[in-house]
Amino acid sequence: MLTPEIPVRINVRTTIDQQESFELRLFGQYFEKGNASYLKYEEAMEEGSVRTIVKMTAGEGLILRGGSVKMRLPFELNRKLNGSYEMPFGQFETTTLTKVLEHSFENGKGLIDILYDFTMQGSPAGTYHLQITFQEDKK
Repeated sequence: MLTPEIPVRINVRTTIDQQESFELRLFGQYFEKGNASYLKYEEAMEEGSVRTIVKMTAGEGLILRGGSVKMRLPFELNRKLNGSYEMPFGQFETTTLTKVLEHSFENGKGLIDILYDFTMQGSPAGTYHLQITFQEDKK
């Protein structure tokens, strides 16, 4: 079953090793298809725009980015999974080891919470905590 896309206001917060933190506020869409929930948004970067899709199911997650930066980051609780990160100057192999993987959407409000160890080209890049909160944008 496909639900209609719901316009949402999104807050994306990424914390690396409990020290460095980045925050984004933007607009996007939320919808459900089959047993998966999707959140999609677009962000402007110096290199150009990047489209992001976050797909969540029971026990699994996937972040896909396309545009000036291409990325595929898969998540499954307590499993090490391979992904990729491509920038204008090259492509890198990535690995995620997921420690927390939660998502919910209720009464127009949603949360995606992912805590994972991130490795790029075999070198540890840190423990990342991605917290995405979103709520229906009622115009």
